[in-house]
Amino acid sequence: MSEISAEDLGPALGRGLLSFPITHFDAELAFDEAAYRDHIGWLAQHDVAGLFAAGGTGEGFSLTTAEIDRVVRAAVAETGGRVPVIAPATAGTAVAAEQARNAEAGGAQGILLLPPYLTEAGPDGLVEHVAAVCAATSLGVIFYSRANAQIDDVTVARMAERCPNLIGFKDGVGNIETMTRIYARMGERLTYIGGLPTAETFALPYTEMGVTTYSSAIFNFAPEFALEFYRAVRAHDREAVYGHLRAFVLPYLDIRDRRKGYAVSIIKAGLTAVGRPSSRVRPPLTDLTPDELAELTELVKTIA
Repeated sequence: MSEISAEDLGPALGRGLLSFPITHFDAELAFDEAAYRDHIGWLAQHDVAGLFAAGGTGEGFSLTTAEIDRVVRAAVAETGGRVPVIAPATAGTAVAAEQARNAEAGGAQGILLLPPYLTEAGPDGLVEHVAAVCAATSLGVIFYSRANAQIDDVTVARMAERCPNLIGFKDGVGNIETMTRIYARMGERLTYIGGLPTAETFALPYTEMGVTTYSSAIFNFAPEFALEFYRAVRAHDREAVYGHLRAFVLPYLDIRDRRKGYAVSIIKAGLTAVGRPSSRVRPPLTDLTPDELAELTELVKTIA
């Protein structure tokens, strides 16, 4: 698995469910490698097509570059080639390129290029940003379109022409026309990944736009449920998908939506709810309240 080419990475990821593992911290909120590796080992036992280490659910935005490198290397070591590990590239262009080089040196199989931190830029600047990161590594790179890095089909085509190792497009926006235009223009040149928060909510309609996979945060604490849901989506089993949405996903969203940042916090709480090792979130995020954790625990019992 560690030898997978950039060309082969996209199809490999597109054939199955993806997930963002949480990052475990100790009582002082330092990286807890032992707990993290235990979690990665548990996830890798299931039929998952790729793991995004230190991504959004992994609180990559709260990690230093050195910590990201440690997290990625720990994930690579624990998976042992069983599952592709996708590392993040974040912040400005120079930092993102450094992180991409670190990821390749650390044995990762691909890069998820997140939006540049804080600053806003037009299409020309984003094309140059992607080109610089892609040039820094031979790994396959997935562009994550969201926040201040939302792009259209013309810009995607420009990026792909400049960067042979740009192999994926992850959508965190939810604009149906834009996604339709991108797939119509690019076709099978890229692998398309659903990346909206709690991607299960959007998974079924997204299949009609060429999006064959998505990243499931729920997989962290309910891998069997997440895989069952994914299989229903791929089979276009509307009855099963909407049954799962009504019974679990939508009530889960009701808890998630009570406070900003809970999209991450609720995943760590979910691990606590099922009796798996977890930890607090780092500021500026906040943890669920005890009452919310109790409510989530009762909900999770319905899919255990």
